[in-house]
Amino acid sequence: MSNKENGVVYGTEDVLTSLCNSVTRVLNVATQTKIHYSGMVQRITKTGLKPDIGCFVLFDGGFSGLVVLNFAGDAALEIYEKYMLSMGMPKSELATTFTSDEVSNILGELMNQIVGDFTGKVRRELQTNITQNQPKMLVLTKQVMLSVDTPLDRPEMRRVSFFTEANNIFYLELAIDRTEFIKLHDFDSSEIIDPDAFMDMQQANQGNAAKPASPAPAADNDSDELLRSLGM
Repeated sequence: MSNKENGVVYGTEDVLTSLCNSVTRVLNVATQTKIHYSGMVQRITKTGLKPDIGCFVLFDGGFSGLVVLNFAGDAALEIYEKYMLSMGMPKSELATTFTSDEVSNILGELMNQIVGDFTGKVRRELQTNITQNQPKMLVLTKQVMLSVDTPLDRPEMRRVSFFTEANNIFYLELAIDRTEFIKLHDFDSSEIIDPDAFMDMQQANQGNAAKPASPAPAADNDSDELLRSLGM
């Protein structure tokens, strides 16, 4: 968020930066590589799905918008391969062309994780909620250009270039209603506990709580002796 004299204001570029950080955060972890985005952003007049693979997600709630990722074939295949190899898959079993359904499915899964990471930050940092639909993936030929329209009253549209470790390029496009969030008072926007870490902590606590019960077998032996002494 950017500091101003009359409070903290969160606008379109802040939303875009948060979304870009979600893209790099998810893909860096998934592919175990370094993906970064340009320091320059483009103002555009419309969003679209472009060759070779286009993916889009609509969101609604506190504010409405559309997120589009357009991958060149080389970028799509590189991200897919790096992700699968990091999961332990042998290279010989991977798809070799970006037109494979497996490539589209993996990119759709990663797109879902990206927008999920972004919506989580919106809840924490903006104290509002947005919901998303399932990502839609399309493999497009060079002769096809599709436009995606979303009902926005005062749309603002941006495009950002991303670069993979091998310098392949893909693009993020964002369309949202023009809006600003103004901070009224301080609040805690700390990260939510990782679910896996939370479950491990809970299991550890349960294990510690169960330890005092270990003398129970001795008590059982005493009861058995008493019953035997009574001829039972």
